[in-house]
Amino acid sequence: MQPRVGTVHRPVLTKNGNVGVTFIGHSGFFIQTGGKNVVVDPNFAQWLFLLKRLRKPGLRIKDLPPIDYVLVTHAHFDHLHRPSLRKIAQLTRRQRKVAPVIVVPNGVGDLVRPLGFSEVVQLKWWDKVQLGWDFSVTHVPARHWGARMIHDTHRGYGGYVIRSGSKSIYHAGDTAYFNGFAEIGSRLKPEIALLPIGAYHPESFRNVHTSPEDAMQAFQDLGARWMVPMHYGSFRLSHEPMEEPLQRLRSAAESSGMSEQVAVLEEGVTRFF
Repeated sequence: MQPRVGTVHRPVLTKNGNVGVTFIGHSGFFIQTGGKNVVVDPNFAQWLFLLKRLRKPGLRIKDLPPIDYVLVTHAHFDHLHRPSLRKIAQLTRRQRKVAPVIVVPNGVGDLVRPLGFSEVVQLKWWDKVQLGWDFSVTHVPARHWGARMIHDTHRGYGGYVIRSGSKSIYHAGDTAYFNGFAEIGSRLKPEIALLPIGAYHPESFRNVHTSPEDAMQAFQDLGARWMVPMHYGSFRLSHEPMEEPLQRLRSAAESSGMSEQVAVLEEGVTRFF
C-alpha cells in the first residue's frame, strides 16, 4: 500500500500580532489572530472509514499551543472529526485547566457536547458571537448541506468570518459557487479567504463543491486580498486526479492576473500575513 506523503512540522507562533495561518491538511487550519489561537475543521484522522489519508497532517495535536476557540463548519465526517476534537479539548485542558470554546452551526451542538469543551456556541447564518472585546466570529451562508447521517435534515452548515481589529479571515467550509460570496464580501470584507478547490468531478459534484475556477471567481467576488486553497490532496473524495486541483487553480489564477494573491500553503508550514 502506498505510504502517506508529506512532512510534519511544529507550528511557528506569532509574537508581534501578525496573522499566522497553518494548513493542517484537507480543510483544517490553525489560525493565530488577535492574540487568540483558533482551529477550524481540525481532522487528524489517518483513515475516514475506508478512505486512507494520502498526505500526513502537517502538524501534531500535541504540538499545538492552548487553543481558545474551535470552529466546525458542518457535520460531515471529513470536517467534524470527533476524535480530533476530543484530543484538542483534552490537550488545552491539561495545558491551562480550561478547555476551548467550540462554535458550530445550529443543530450540530449535540455532536460535540460530549467531547469536553468548556462551552458550545451554535450559530445560524449571519449570527455573530463576540468572544472578546476585540474578537468575533460570524457564521455565513454556503451552498452545501449539513447532515451527519441521511436523515439529519435539521443540521446547519456554512462558513465563518473571524475578525480581530482590522484583521479578518473567511473560512468557507464546503460550498459550491453561489452569489453569496459577493454578499459576504460586501458585508464583512474578509482580508484572507480560505476556499475549497477539490471534489468537483463528476460535474454533478459542483452542485455542492467549487472547482478551482469557481473558487477563483468566488475570491474575486469576495474582494479579499489573499486566497488560500483547501479541501484537496488529503482524501480521495471524487474522481479528479489528486494533483489536478492545484494545477487548475494556478492556471486560473494566472489567467485572472491574480497569481501573486494565491498563497498555496504546505501542510504544517506557518505563513504570516
